[in-house]
Amino acid sequence: MDFSKTTLWEKLNNIIKIYIPADQKELIKKAFDLAYDAHSGQKRGSGEPYITHPVAVACKLAKIHLDHETIMAGLLHDVVEDTPVTKEQITKLFGQTTANLVAGVTKLDKLQFNDYKEAQVANIRKMVLAMVQDIRVILIKLADRTHNMQTLEGLRLDKRQRIARETLEIYAPIANRLGMHQIKETLEDLCFKNIYPMRYKVLKKSIELAVDNRIDAIETVTETFKENIRNKGIKCRVFYRPISIFNIYRKIRSKEIAFHSLLDNFCFTIIVDDVDLCYRTLGILHSIYKPKPGFFKDYIAVPKSNGYQSLHSALNGPHGMPIEVLIRTEFMDIMSEKGIAARWAVGQNDQNTKSAVQEQAQRWMNNLLELQANIGNAFDFVENVKDALFPSEIYVFTPNAIIELPVGSTAVDLAYALGTDVGNSCSGVIVDHSPYPMGRELKSGQYVEIMRAPWARPNTSWLNYVTTARARTQIKQYLAHMKDEEAIILGKRLLNNALKDTTIEAIPKDKIKLLLEKTSHESMESLYKDIALGDEMSVIVAQQILGTENIKNFSSVFGMPIEKYPIRGASGLLLNFCEFCKPIPNDCIVGILTAKEGLVIHNSECHCVKDEMNKELDKNSKTQIVNVDWDDNIGNQTFSTLIRVEFINDNNTISRITSEIGSETIITGMNTDRIDNNHLAMDIKINVKNTKQLNLIINKVRGIPDVTRVNRVIDNKIVSEGLFS
Repeated sequence: MDFSKTTLWEKLNNIIKIYIPADQKELIKKAFDLAYDAHSGQKRGSGEPYITHPVAVACKLAKIHLDHETIMAGLLHDVVEDTPVTKEQITKLFGQTTANLVAGVTKLDKLQFNDYKEAQVANIRKMVLAMVQDIRVILIKLADRTHNMQTLEGLRLDKRQRIARETLEIYAPIANRLGMHQIKETLEDLCFKNIYPMRYKVLKKSIELAVDNRIDAIETVTETFKENIRNKGIKCRVFYRPISIFNIYRKIRSKEIAFHSLLDNFCFTIIVDDVDLCYRTLGILHSIYKPKPGFFKDYIAVPKSNGYQSLHSALNGPHGMPIEVLIRTEFMDIMSEKGIAARWAVGQNDQNTKSAVQEQAQRWMNNLLELQANIGNAFDFVENVKDALFPSEIYVFTPNAIIELPVGSTAVDLAYALGTDVGNSCSGVIVDHSPYPMGRELKSGQYVEIMRAPWARPNTSWLNYVTTARARTQIKQYLAHMKDEEAIILGKRLLNNALKDTTIEAIPKDKIKLLLEKTSHESMESLYKDIALGDEMSVIVAQQILGTENIKNFSSVFGMPIEKYPIRGASGLLLNFCEFCKPIPNDCIVGILTAKEGLVIHNSECHCVKDEMNKELDKNSKTQIVNVDWDDNIGNQTFSTLIRVEFINDNNTISRITSEIGSETIITGMNTDRIDNNHLAMDIKINVKNTKQLNLIINKVRGIPDVTRVNRVIDNKIVSEGLFS
């Protein structure tokens, strides 16, 4: 392959000469020369000259017609990090904007971090904030990451998989959030290929074979659609849309649908000239083939959270052939593929470019700015960004607008979505003209009215049932800036509510003194304030005050005749479940209370419990071991756990294992390792209601031929059956 300077420049020049003016092209050539000289002698992991990477990134940016500053930044995005070239030099040669774009993409390698995870969090935070200032930063980064993913072959398997998992967790969701469907699917397929190469290879071959066998049926339906739509005087484009390999794998893994059913489902996209014709075309298609009830979705009237717009319908095609159709305009099609980058692809001054995609992207980025202003901790910031990247949305009606919220949102989330003042003064909620609990999940289509009162204030209990990062951040910010007098009053009220049948004033002074020593507080006012801010839990403090002699009063706080703090499944700021041991109902559990994390529930076998028991011996430690037990009224909530299945390597065994588990519950993750030439071990993450359901699943899997061993994994250790049966 020719990597000469002339060849590489011509590769880029052939793309930019179509739309870049001559004077700007000269600047791009100048940036190319600087990058070529700066990276001279450097090699990639594959052995190719390093300059091939920035040129490839610049070409990807040019293909979506990005401006000359972005293309120059693509060429120079690694020079500050990997060569002696400085940001100041780039500013002098190419201007402040190009230099800022390069700085936004550049990693923080020269800073010192305690570990890789801390460095990655800092890099992601820096990149996201740079993206908010100039969206082109993330476009460069996505082009950079796409080319890196396409050329991972020269790296070790573990490094390839680490990069792929990071891409799947951060960059593919960002592309999706910005409406860049094409890049999102490309990244997902590349991640799948590098994390599970054998699964990718087998699935890809099966899909290609299946599509080849269905070419005649695809052509028949395509021509039928074209003929009937054009006979009504409507210009259209019709094309078959294959499902991406990763999407097929994801649906199979989650047991949404069987593999053969996925391949039997035919998806067609129909492009027409305007919105009115979209709805007319839908009527024409419904007159050709009968629609399936309940499958119509109007994403034109109510776009998705990333701004995506189309009409979706499912039809019963010829001979019962299942057909999915997407109907949209040419502009919507460009937006669905390129998302926010379509602003440049269709012309920066085009009036139509103020699309739903860009409005939604701008709203998301404004939320990121608000998060940054209110969250100082980099880890919290990045976790909130991740939460915002995976929105499964609902739509609720308010007196003034239709509001989009993530699934699981409550009235408090809605109140803060309407405005900080609305959230901070929320006193109640009316849903479909009837009172509705503030902590109950909202559902799509509900009519919601937020009640406000001048005396209403946020409190720590809200943190246990809000879903959105905005609501959580605003509540924490309010609590953090609460005046001392207000915090003391609120904390005292929360504690008296937890005491239920008595009040703090009725507690003897010697018990108050003992309580202050145990909680390391100088005064009750200091304790009240920590309760109000969420650093202490009122029910735990009440338990410490009342003691075992008043356990009857304490149990009435929860309405349950038990002698332990009852645990339900809903986790929040003040109640979390250990990620190492993943406790589930009927497990023997222990609570560990810290000011930083609130109450964390652990399986009694977890190493964290032993570590914290040692810490509790230290009189200066604020860590407390709390007596806890499961609530009898958990209901249908599910909890994540991990099982390991060892089996003889056979092509059908994996499918039988996943089928047996999938018939009982949802599989949320899988990883397979080789034990020896004949045996494999598969770690499977599943959701279960309790140990009874877990044992049922284990017994079913154990009955599969070629399965040699099935066990639960707690805290990275194999647990024998007796410990959880």
